[in-house]
Amino acid sequence: MAFWSKSLPSLKIAFLCFIEPPQEQYGTISKIDMAKLTKRDIVVAISNQTGMVQHQVFDVVQRTLDKITDSLASNIPVELRNFGVFQPRLTKPRVGRNPNQPGSSFVIPPRATVKFKAGKIMRQRVEKLSRELKEAAERKTKTETGAPNAE
Repeated sequence: MAFWSKSLPSLKIAFLCFIEPPQEQYGTISKIDMAKLTKRDIVVAISNQTGMVQHQVFDVVQRTLDKITDSLASNIPVELRNFGVFQPRLTKPRVGRNPNQPGSSFVIPPRATVKFKAGKIMRQRVEKLSRELKEAAERKTKTETGAPNAE
């Protein structure tokens, strides 16, 4: 038991080093129920592509995210070409109602939020994915209903 308690953390780290997000040949994801991409996945992928140590890559990724967060918290928009623009904005106050108490209403105060506008390349790639997912859903519906192929 002493062996496992001492070596388990190193085994866990060694195991995590081999985890890599699924890579598609053309940059599109064919599965609808794909797992989410995490910061850890990004660090591992960059580390494998560049040969840098994961700890250094994690530090760079974390500092980048911290800088973006600090800028937005200071009311400074962040523009990443071909990716998108993050803009801090203030929501308008609005009236809220409690469905459990039909006669009561209250004002929801304005609050700061972040608006994201996708860049041109991201928008094009997501639109391409949208078309592919739509076609896949249509093919699936045709096969489930037994409709003959129109091809």
